[in-house]
Amino acid sequence: MVIPPAPRLEPTPRWVRVRANGRWVADSRRALLLAWYGPGMLPTYLIPPDDVDSGLIDRTAGESPGPFVPHDVVVDGVRISGGALEARGLPAPLSAGEGHWTFTWGGGVTWFEESLEVLVHARDPSKRVDLAPSSRHVQVHLDGVLVADSHRPHALFETLLPTRLYLPPDDVHSEYLEPSSTTSRCPYKGQARYWDASVNGAVHRDIAWAYAEAIPECPRIAGLICFLNERADLTVDGARVPRPVTPWS
Repeated sequence: MVIPPAPRLEPTPRWVRVRANGRWVADSRRALLLAWYGPGMLPTYLIPPDDVDSGLIDRTAGESPGPFVPHDVVVDGVRISGGALEARGLPAPLSAGEGHWTFTWGGGVTWFEESLEVLVHARDPSKRVDLAPSSRHVQVHLDGVLVADSHRPHALFETLLPTRLYLPPDDVHSEYLEPSSTTSRCPYKGQARYWDASVNGAVHRDIAWAYAEAIPECPRIAGLICFLNERADLTVDGARVPRPVTPWS
């Protein structure tokens, strides 16, 4: 079972900016990193009110199921519904962020750390992503059928997640795979595309993925294929690997 750490709020040395429809909505060297994990909870930045252009925010509050009150961002006639979130009612350990602002990730809003665009969520400096080439013997089975067999995997060690084993495409039996329409983005790795696998008449949806567009900090992962070990059977050096329990199980 993957257990998320306790939420924390801390200053960040990074220059944080938010852009919408070609205008800077927020520009701060005093942002706070909110590192929390769980359903609907991913790391973000909280920006002091003085570093936010309040003239671009329509403060007509919407529904607020949590500690953030949504408001619209309006830039040159373009309205981004719920694009700005005002911290109201943060719990005591996070109370230093009360009254600060954050913004949605995507949907017309773009975040920058220094001059680098950041995707999906803020990058937590306490989280590591290490990719190491290995000579372990990795086999992947679905419903008892061997769908991948490799002696040259790359092991990806990512804080809070199970070890992932990325395999060269030539070591995967591609006849079982069909591209799916699913894509995802990760601020630590890049943009991924997915495959379904058809085995013995059963379809395993989005069971494998690869980062065709890897970010510069993680170049070795580009093009390697990984199977979701929550729903596939992996054997490493002859020993069956227990399926981890995560939100993707």
